[in-house]
Amino acid sequence: MKLVIHGKNIEITDAIREYVHQKIEKAVSHFQSITNEVDVHLSVARNPRINPRQAAEVTIYANGSVIRAEESSENLYASIDLVADKIARQLRKYKERRQDQKTQAQPAEVVVAELVVTDLIGDRTPELPNEVVRTKYFSMPPMTLAEALDQLQLVGHDFYMFRNSETGEINVIYERNHGGYGVIHPRNGNGHTNGKNGKATHANIVMPEKSPSNK
Repeated sequence: MKLVIHGKNIEITDAIREYVHQKIEKAVSHFQSITNEVDVHLSVARNPRINPRQAAEVTIYANGSVIRAEESSENLYASIDLVADKIARQLRKYKERRQDQKTQAQPAEVVVAELVVTDLIGDRTPELPNEVVRTKYFSMPPMTLAEALDQLQLVGHDFYMFRNSETGEINVIYERNHGGYGVIHPRNGNGHTNGKNGKATHANIVMPEKSPSNK
């Protein structure tokens, strides 16, 4: 298993490196058969008004899936402890989900009810940050909507961008404020979003309940 440690506004000392290896390797020890690479990002906020200031982020690449966890506190070692526990839980959920998918006779379907929205931002004014603080690159293999939903739950973000295997388009699946999930599609032409009559199209996703034998 490959483990890479990165630091931002912090020197990665031998003591920190050893502690990360100890905690993260222990967290993934039972999942090494599905773990290909582990990236650890440690950072300290320069702005003293940001509290907690010291963060630890772990990203695991496992058989084509990405599993992510992030924690922060006032102490870097405490943040590493917290993120190690969290990534272990995420890996356990991922492994259990894979086992459930293998035992199911038919894969669970995702029922999509489409909702057309004419205006994405309302009376708000779009604002961008003054500077780009981080740039990320990642592979985007085609996947179904159900697979993208699994990835969203694994990475711990509010949204997940993916290439739809049915349409070949780049879509964004996101967690809605009032429950459930939605999907944003690109417009087939000039503009920002896609939908019927050139309007923005969102999709409300309803996941079916598992049968008692699969609980």
